[in-house]
Amino acid sequence: MQKELTINFESIESYDHLDKTEKILFDKAMQIRDLAYAPYSDFTVGCAILLENGEIVTGSNQENAAYPSGLCAERTTIFYTGANFPEVKIKKLFVIGAPRKAISSVPIPPCGACRQSILEYESKQKEEIEIYFASLGGEIYKTKSIRELLPFSFDASYL
Repeated sequence: MQKELTINFESIESYDHLDKTEKILFDKAMQIRDLAYAPYSDFTVGCAILLENGEIVTGSNQENAAYPSGLCAERTTIFYTGANFPEVKIKKLFVIGAPRKAISSVPIPPCGACRQSILEYESKQKEEIEIYFASLGGEIYKTKSIRELLPFSFDASYL
């Protein structure tokens, strides 16, 4: 028997349609993206996380000549958050990525490893994390939970 799986997400037309908090997260992710260390791929990504206490944590991708020793922006940011704010819940995660010198309007989602890492923190805090992903211009996609982007996810409940 074949079944169908539906992924729910919201398409936000542009930066101008974000609320005040979302614009701040977008701006912070865009700023930190400029600090990405990506000499090999030239694909730069910035991430901004909003914590329940109002703190915003940012990070960017960090590459390494000994591939795959580098780390994506999402994991750089969420691991730093987990280490420095272990008891504070994550409310929103905003990620922006694109080739360094290209104008792209295709929203860039977290990779599979980042999705699994975000799932770990969502499961740990027992509360959904809103995920926003974008490029330098155009639409922004929003999901209410990483589980929308990681169907049939694996978490500690299977152990």
